[in-house]
Amino acid sequence: MKYDPDKHHRRSIRLKDYDYSQAGAYFVTICIQNRECLLGDVLDGEMHLSQAGEMVIRVWDDLTVRYPAVALDEFVVMPNHVHGIVIVGALFVGAQQMAGIKPAISADDVTVRAGTRPAPTLSEIIGTFKSITTKEYTVGVAQNGWAPFHQRLWQRNYYEHIIRNEDDLNQIREYIQTNPLNWDHDENNPRILQEAQSI
Repeated sequence: MKYDPDKHHRRSIRLKDYDYSQAGAYFVTICIQNRECLLGDVLDGEMHLSQAGEMVIRVWDDLTVRYPAVALDEFVVMPNHVHGIVIVGALFVGAQQMAGIKPAISADDVTVRAGTRPAPTLSEIIGTFKSITTKEYTVGVAQNGWAPFHQRLWQRNYYEHIIRNEDDLNQIREYIQTNPLNWDHDENNPRILQEAQSI
């Protein structure tokens, strides 16, 4: 299936007057173990998703259902990794209201939940994403003949960057949006990795 930017990219959320210096907005990169290309292929600068890649998008989108205090911004699936922007916690509710966006939960809900179930940590969110996608991928291997993985689907760690301000946010959004176009020069591209190892 060809990657459709309108369907597979989250519309950028413009957060007017949001203070990104607060540790609530993150740019994350999560890589497949050993950089195996299991999620699709880039052809002529466009990402073509495998069934596994489509599943990854669905699980990512569903994170906001599981965690109402989480918002998702720009996101892309690449052959062996994903990039996304995650905004965590009650901080985002005020930002949504300032931007004229209907919040996933109300400020009152956040206050009530604060005493019983605080907003999830980024590591909890990413751990959930990895766990669900691994289970679904395993089913895909058994039922649909997806390429098997060795021991684990995702690398143990992930890259995170706290988004500091609007300029930082916009640069990261552009990086995510143009990632398929830059695949031939991407450090995660197996061809680039092989060339670097042979030097």
